[in-house]
Amino acid sequence: KAASTVSLLTLASRITGLVRDLLMASAFGVSGLTDAFNVAFRIPNLLRRLFAEGAFSQAFVPVLARSKAANGDDATRLLIDAVATVLTWVLVLTCIVGVVAAPLLVWLLASGLDEHSFDAAVLMTRWMFPYIGCMSLVAFAAGILNTWRHFVVPAATPVLLNVAMIVAALVGAPWFARMGVEPIYAMAAGVMLGGVLQLAVQIPALKRLGLLPRIGVGWSRVRAAWADPGVRQVLTLMLPALLGVGVAQLSLLINTQIASHLAAGSVTWVWYADRLMEFPTALLGVALGVVLTPQLAAARAAGDDARYSAMLDWGLRLVVVLALPCAAALLVFATPLIATLFFHGKFAAEDVSRVALALAGYGVGLVGLVAVKVLAPGYYASLDIRTPVKIAIAVLVITQLLNLVLVPQLQHAALTLSIALGALLNATWLLIGLIRRGSYRPQAGWGVFGAQAVGATLLMSAFLSWTSEHFDWLAMSTWQRVGGLTLGIAGAVLIYFGALAVAGVKLRQLVRR
Repeated sequence: KAASTVSLLTLASRITGLVRDLLMASAFGVSGLTDAFNVAFRIPNLLRRLFAEGAFSQAFVPVLARSKAANGDDATRLLIDAVATVLTWVLVLTCIVGVVAAPLLVWLLASGLDEHSFDAAVLMTRWMFPYIGCMSLVAFAAGILNTWRHFVVPAATPVLLNVAMIVAALVGAPWFARMGVEPIYAMAAGVMLGGVLQLAVQIPALKRLGLLPRIGVGWSRVRAAWADPGVRQVLTLMLPALLGVGVAQLSLLINTQIASHLAAGSVTWVWYADRLMEFPTALLGVALGVVLTPQLAAARAAGDDARYSAMLDWGLRLVVVLALPCAAALLVFATPLIATLFFHGKFAAEDVSRVALALAGYGVGLVGLVAVKVLAPGYYASLDIRTPVKIAIAVLVITQLLNLVLVPQLQHAALTLSIALGALLNATWLLIGLIRRGSYRPQAGWGVFGAQAVGATLLMSAFLSWTSEHFDWLAMSTWQRVGGLTLGIAGAVLIYFGALAVAGVKLRQLVRR
């Protein structure tokens, strides 16, 4: 039930995010300035994933769950106050440094931008950098609420960012244009507004539970917070986690740097492919990871190895049955999807084909990208962050070696393909490690289950491939493309789930378990 709730709210977030991207594609198309915005937006997003949703959450949530289970609510509230104090002051300093060092950050991420785009990226980075402060505190609040099994508010808040950016595109951009300012700057203002709104809605939710943290202001309280054993444990766990998440983000940074030296628009083409890849990744992987992490940690703390293994098995079966058809759709149905969503206004036919190539690259490894979100929490729940870090470092090296070979032939599409292949390797490595240490014991029936899922996916892929090649999607009108896409997706869903039912897969029983 919790996973379904998070998935549905994540779906709402992704739909509003899709509307946001549609408006941006139509209003701004693909240019050096859109590359500049995407680079500037990627900087706080990289740090958000590195600190907020990455290393901090991976360290904080297991410690919080163990404290709640072992020490009770009162002691855990003191831990929350201490962590909030340290986090807040670190974020204040980080945001000041980020605003000052914006030119260096943009150069590190995309030195290939032309002078005008580079300057625009620096300015927008300075506008948006405080977003990392808002989102780190949002991740802190989400960790508390998820540990207390209140999943609705954390899962719903991303919608507010999308709504703010939609308003910026519809209202802010025309107003900026009338004022003689580049309209793309309105999107940077929308990002900051969205960050503030997301943080604001956490406060009432925490207050209702009596968990609103008290942030220390005086030097003595700040020093006491740093000395708190729980804070020290979070910081100790964060160091290897920071390295692990940093490796994944370093791969994105390198890829953005490479894209900035390719044809103009390459950063934006990969950006739109990222957005669509994150649709199934968030719906499946993030939702399962959010729900499983505190429960796996609680099972480990209670010494319930059977429950721990059974939850991992359940998560992996859902990954296979839901991510596999999504991966196939990205591979064979990318052009109709991109044409229907983005082929409007200033978004050109060439942009459709370039984004479709990048999206197909992600399709190769989508199952791995989703599976990592389920497998990695299996290590974090045992407070083992070093093993995923070592694996991530090895995968980073292999990913960049793949770039070295593939980029000259495939250009921007190589960047997504290398990440996808690296994700498959990462997931396989994590899975083997859990099995070898005896933490995860696959339940019976995986061979038959896998064959059923693959067979149904092949039938669905044949239908989608025929639909993609039989019609000229770029020559259709907007509403013809919408109708064709709707019928194509509906037919694919019927074929896939119908084939699973005929093959004997009991989906309702799987989901309820």
